Amino acid sequence: MKPAMASFDSFKAWKTLHLGTEIYTYYSMQAAEDNGLPGISALPISMKILLENLLRFEDGRSVSQVHIEAVAAFLSSCGKFEHEVAFRPARVLTQDFAGVPAIVDLAAMRDAMKVLGSDPARINPTVPVDLVMDHSLAVEYLGNSSAFKNNVARDYERSQERYRFTKWGQSAFDNFRVMPPGTGICHQVNLEYPAQTVWTREEEGVTLAYPDTVVGTASHTTMINGLGVLGWGVGGIEAEASMLGQPNSMLIPEVIGFRLTGQLPAGVTATDLVLTITQILRKKGVVGKFVEFFGQGLDQMTLEDKATIGNMAPEYGATCGFFPVDAETLKYLDKSGRDPERVAFVEAYCRDQVMFRTSASAHPVFTDILELDLATVRPSLAGPKRPQDRMLLSDVKTGFLAALEGQFKKPGEPSRSVSVNGHNYAIGHGAVTIAAITSCTNCRETG
Repeated sequence: MKPAMASFDSFKAWKTLHLGTEIYTYYSMQAAEDNGLPGISALPISMKILLENLLRFEDGRSVSQVHIEAVAAFLSSCGKFEHEVAFRPARVLTQDFAGVPAIVDLAAMRDAMKVLGSDPARINPTVPVDLVMDHSLAVEYLGNSSAFKNNVARDYERSQERYRFTKWGQSAFDNFRVMPPGTGICHQVNLEYPAQTVWTREEEGVTLAYPDTVVGTASHTTMINGLGVLGWGVGGIEAEASMLGQPNSMLIPEVIGFRLTGQLPAGVTATDLVLTITQILRKKGVVGKFVEFFGQGLDQMTLEDKATIGNMAPEYGATCGFFPVDAETLKYLDKSGRDPERVAFVEAYCRDQVMFRTSASAHPVFTDILELDLATVRPSLAGPKRPQDRMLLSDVKTGFLAALEGQFKKPGEPSRSVSVNGHNYAIGHGAVTIAAITSCTNCRETG
């Protein structure tokens, strides 16, 4: 039996997947290809996820047969056209700055429903929402083993009213979960816990399976693309609309293929790699586009490396930097505590949908293709102002001295100087010299 939302199913994509004793229903790429969407197996995997979303939500209004055909037309148009589609994410990720106001708005809607004489309990998120309390935390203790515990305790003391309110929200609303302070940075928490890669839900007597997708109220939500989950950051209003089942209108994007070959040299980190990729993509210009990584080089990359590159999508300007599901994804799901049956299900679904990458996978049709040999990546630092102004570690001394040349003090200014290799350089008033390591791309904030 099909759920009501599947009633249109213009391309007869509704199928069942048997895995052990479980039966899952889903929208099959192969069935859609056989019934009016020829060649879609050659689409980028990120576009297949978008196409599945439209097949699943075809209702003749927000999503029609024309919208679905427009995505399939990517193969002949190379994505270079202006056509809007309605995307509905599987879930929403938010943090305290945007999530707490969202609870206020939901509560206000319930008050309005009561005034109108209707049932306030009808106001609920229609998709799972995770609120991670992380953005507003302040560090008052540091440099000792009890700092983490003391900072969390102090935050509870300082923000009692807010936490009582969010706890009320979690109990009052369906599909709403709060992760307390001290859990970690929302992007890393998203990777380790809420993300499912393939989602399921019970609907009208069947178990529906579909790709995990997410929108979040922080720009670095794109980190989740390292796990094969299509997602990006949106504003608070867009996130609330998604919570209530409203679609996000978006132009069908171009998809830039980024082929990675070779292997990173010893001592070269994911940070060095992402700075190199950022420089290449900023030069190319990928604003408003998807970037999808492919090639033999992915065989050598850890999930953490992929997540670091996905996280930095706002820096290189893309909507997302997507990595398909592969053996490394399954390995990460397993070691991060996902149920073995869930991991097996993710593999079976993705293989059936031709969304599983192996070293033998043919590369999809892309709008354009860039390439990087991982063996050529060298230790690097981000530029002093922008990440794309990458500087090789070997060039830092020369660059630092060159920068100082323009910072000599003016007549009458107090003397400030810095000594480098026995040479004293005077620094003008207001000049700042600083070295910092600061990133949420490859670290956890759990103490």
